[in-house]
Amino acid sequence: MAAAAAAAKPNLLLPVSVAIPSSRVSLPTGLVCSARSPPPRLRAAAAAAAASQALTSPVAAETPEAKQMRVETEAALEWGGVCARLAGFASTAAGRAACGEGRVPVGRSREESERLLEQTAAAALLPAPLDFGGVEDVSAAIAAAAGARLLAVREICGVGRSIRAARRVFDQLKTLSEETPDGRSYTPLLDIMQDCDFLTELVQRIEFCLDYTLSVVLDRASDKLATIRKERRKNIDMLESLLRDTSTKIFQGGGIDSPVVTKRRSRMCVGVKASHKHLVPGGIVLSSSGSGATYFMEPRDAIRLNNMEVKLSGDERAEELAILGLLTSSIADSEMKIRHLMGKILELDLACARGSYALWINAVRPAFTDRDSDTQLNPNSECSVFIEGIQHPLLLEQSLSMVKESTRVGKGQLSDEHLVSPMPIPLDMQVRNDTRIIVISGPNTGGKTATMKTLGLASLMSKAGMFFPAKGTPRLPWFDQVLADIGDHQSLEHSLSTFSGHISRLRKIVQVVSKDSLVLIDEIGSGTDPSDGVALSTSILKYLASRLNLAIVTTHYADLSRLKAVDDRFENAAMEFCLETLQPTYQILWGSTGNSNALSIAKSIGFDQKVLARAQEWVEKLLPDKQKERQGLLYGSLLDERKLLESQANEAASVLSDVERLYNEIRSEADDLDSRVAALRATESEKVQQELKFVKSQMDQIIKNFESQLKNSELEQYNSLMRKAEAATASLAATHQPTDFTFGDEENESSYVPEIGDKVYVEGLGGGSMASVVETLGEDGSCMVQYGKIKVRVKGNKIKLVQRGTKDTSASSPVKGKGRTPKRSAAEANQDGNVSFGPVVQTSKNTVDLRGMRVAEASHELQMAIDGCRSYQVLFVVHGMGTGAVKECALGILRNHPRVAKFEDESPLNYGCTVAYIE
Repeated sequence: MAAAAAAAKPNLLLPVSVAIPSSRVSLPTGLVCSARSPPPRLRAAAAAAAASQALTSPVAAETPEAKQMRVETEAALEWGGVCARLAGFASTAAGRAACGEGRVPVGRSREESERLLEQTAAAALLPAPLDFGGVEDVSAAIAAAAGARLLAVREICGVGRSIRAARRVFDQLKTLSEETPDGRSYTPLLDIMQDCDFLTELVQRIEFCLDYTLSVVLDRASDKLATIRKERRKNIDMLESLLRDTSTKIFQGGGIDSPVVTKRRSRMCVGVKASHKHLVPGGIVLSSSGSGATYFMEPRDAIRLNNMEVKLSGDERAEELAILGLLTSSIADSEMKIRHLMGKILELDLACARGSYALWINAVRPAFTDRDSDTQLNPNSECSVFIEGIQHPLLLEQSLSMVKESTRVGKGQLSDEHLVSPMPIPLDMQVRNDTRIIVISGPNTGGKTATMKTLGLASLMSKAGMFFPAKGTPRLPWFDQVLADIGDHQSLEHSLSTFSGHISRLRKIVQVVSKDSLVLIDEIGSGTDPSDGVALSTSILKYLASRLNLAIVTTHYADLSRLKAVDDRFENAAMEFCLETLQPTYQILWGSTGNSNALSIAKSIGFDQKVLARAQEWVEKLLPDKQKERQGLLYGSLLDERKLLESQANEAASVLSDVERLYNEIRSEADDLDSRVAALRATESEKVQQELKFVKSQMDQIIKNFESQLKNSELEQYNSLMRKAEAATASLAATHQPTDFTFGDEENESSYVPEIGDKVYVEGLGGGSMASVVETLGEDGSCMVQYGKIKVRVKGNKIKLVQRGTKDTSASSPVKGKGRTPKRSAAEANQDGNVSFGPVVQTSKNTVDLRGMRVAEASHELQMAIDGCRSYQVLFVVHGMGTGAVKECALGILRNHPRVAKFEDESPLNYGCTVAYIE
C-alpha cells in the first residue's frame, strides 16, 4: 500500500496553481498538500515545549502520596457523581467522556479557579445553548497521524468536520457578543478561543479532496485521479456492453434460463450451463455454481477489457492512497494546533455544561475569601466560611430528577413507581477567621458526615468553577487540597483493621497537609480504647491546627469538645436532636456541644425497654468516674495555662523595662533642649553680626571706589562705572544670600532642560538671586548663566528653574494704533500678563549700532535687525546723542513696528541706547 502511494506521488496534481480542465473545479491557491511524512522534529519540539511549560509552572508537582489522597478523597466525597451529573449537560463526545471519567478540570490556583467561575457565569447568561454539532473526538485520529499511520477517508473527514464546527462555535460567540448590548458578558468564553488557529487552509484542502457525506475521494483531488476514473468508467461501459450482448446470445441459444452478468475473482463474466459451454468459444471458466451445472465464464473478447479494469482499479486505489497520505501528513504537521483547538473546544463545552448545570439546580456563584486580607479590607467580615442554605448537590439532583419524572408521568400526579424524595434540608455554615479546627458532635444518623461532605463538595466544585445550591453569595477559602478520612478502611487483603485503616490515612494526611488545605475526618480516634482515642485525637488536632487552613472532624468523644476552652483555634458544633420526637432535625448548631443520644435513638427504633433501663443504670454509675477524669484533665490544662501566662508575664516585664529606660533617655534630652536652643541662637546671632560688619565694610569700599573713579572719568564712562558697581554689589549680595531651597531633586534633574532666557536659581550664588541662561547645554551637560555682568558655566543639576523665558504673550500684547502712539512701558506690559522676554543682557548678537549712519541707512539697518530677531528677544538699539535725527528715526520705527511689544527710553544709566522688546 505504501509502495503504491509512493509510486503514484510524482503524478499527483497538487501544485500551488492547479491546471484542471475548465469543466472541473480548480483547487484554490495555497491548498498545497506536502508529500513529506510527519517530521519527527515537530513532535519533539512540541514535547520539549510541553516539558518546559511543566517545569516553569508555578504550581508545585503533585507527589504520589498527595495524588493518592486526592483520588481517595474524591471517591469519599462522591466527586465522580457530581461529574457524572455534569456529563448530561455536555454537548461533545470528548466532554461527556471527560465528565464520565471524572476528568473535570479543577483550578490549580485561586486565579485559575476564578477564571473558571467567570466562564461559568458567562455560560449561564447564554440565551440558548451553543451548537457543537459536528465536533467529534478526533484524538485517536490525530495520534495515528502523528504516529505515521495512514488515515482512512472517514477519519480525515472527521478531522475536517470537527475543525469546521469549532469555527462555527466561535462565530456563534462573536455574533452573540456583537448583538448583545453588554457584549463583555461573554468575554470569558471568547477568551477561551481567542488564540486558536482554525486551520482554514487545511480544512479547505480536505473539503476539496474528500466528500464528507459519502466519505470518498473526489475526482478533482488530482488530474491523474480524474483521468484514471474517466478511463475506468469508459472501460466499464465497454465491458458491460460486451458482456450483456454475449449473455443475451447465450440466452437465445438456450445456454441459460436468463441472462446473467456477474463478477468472479475480481473479473466480469457471464453465466452459462455446463452443457452449453461451447456457446462461449475461447472463454475461460472462472468459477462454477455449487451444483456444477452452471459455469461462470469470461469471454475471450472481455479478457483485455477485464485486464484493463484490474489495472485501472489498482491505479485508482494507489492514487487515492497517495492523496490520503498527503492529507495525513498535513494533519500530522498540524498536530499541536489541532490538539490545542480541540482542547479549547472541550474547555468551552465544559464551561457551557457548568452553566447549564448551575441553572438546573438553581446554584449561585461562590466567592473566595482570604483570612488576612478580608479582615483588613472589611473589618465586619469575621467569617472565612459563610454559606447560607447550602444543599448537598447530589441529594438535590435526585429530588429534582424525581420531580421532573413525576411531572412527565402524570402532569404532577405521583405514581407508585415515581415517588418523589424530599428535598435536602438547607444548612448554614459560619466559620470565624481565627478558627482552625471544628469539632462536630451529635447523634448517629444526625447528619454530621453529610454536613462534612457537603462542605467538601462545595470546596471542590468552587475550585472547578462550578456553582453550588445556596442562598446569596456564599464565601469560602480557596483550598489547595481537600483531604478526607471518611468511611471504614478495613482491609483483610492488606491486614488493616478499622482503627489501623484510619490511622494509616491520618498519617498520610499529616504528611501532605499544607497551610491552604481543608481536612475532613469522620469519627476521629474511633475503633480503639476511648482514653487512647481521645489522647491520640487531641495530639493530632493540635498538631494540625497550625499547619492547615481548616479542619472539620466528627466525634462522639465529649472530651474533644472541651478543647475550645483551652485553645481559641477550636470551635464546636452540634447536630440538633429533637427530644420530643426523638428524631434528628439535620440542623447544625454552631458553638454548641451535642450528645450522642444513643439510648434515645435506640428507644425510637423499638429496642427492648428492659435493656435500655439497665443501660441507663450503667450510665448513672459511670458518671462519677467521668467527673473525676474530667476534673483531672481540667486541672492539667489549668497548669499548662498557668505556665503559659507566667512566661508571657515575664516577657511583658522585660519589654516594660526597656520602654522605661528609653523614656528616661528621651526625657533627659528634652529637659536639656531649651538651654541648647538658647546657646545655638546666641552663636548664630554672633555669626550674623560679624557677617553684617564685613558686608558693610565691603559696601563702603565699593562706594568709595565708585566715587573716586567717577570724579576722574568722563561722561561716556558713567554707564560702564555704574555697571561695574552694580556687578560688585550683586556679587557681594549673592555671596551672603541665605539659601531657602534645595538642589538636585530627582524631578528637576530628570525633567528640566535649560533654554536661553530661562530665569534660574544657581547653587552657590544664593537662593534669593536669579540668573539668566545665555547658552544651552553643552556635551558635558553644562550651560552658561549670567548674573549681572558675571557669566558662569554650571552643571544642569546645580540650577533650578524659576521662570521660563518664552511664554504665550497674546494676553499681554498691546493693541497697536496708527501714527505715533507710544508703546507701553515695561512695567505696564508685565502687569497684564506673564510675557517673559530674554535676559536684558547686552551682547554683540543682540545689539545694533546706528552711530555714524545716515537716517536712511540707519532706518534700513534697524528694520533688518528687528526682522532678524527671534521671538521674545531683547534688542539694544545704540543711536548715540548727536543731533538726534537718527534717534528720532529709530524711536519712530520702534513705535510703529508690529513686532515691537515695548521699548525703554534711554535713562541716566543708559545714555544713547534704547532697549526694544521684540515679539
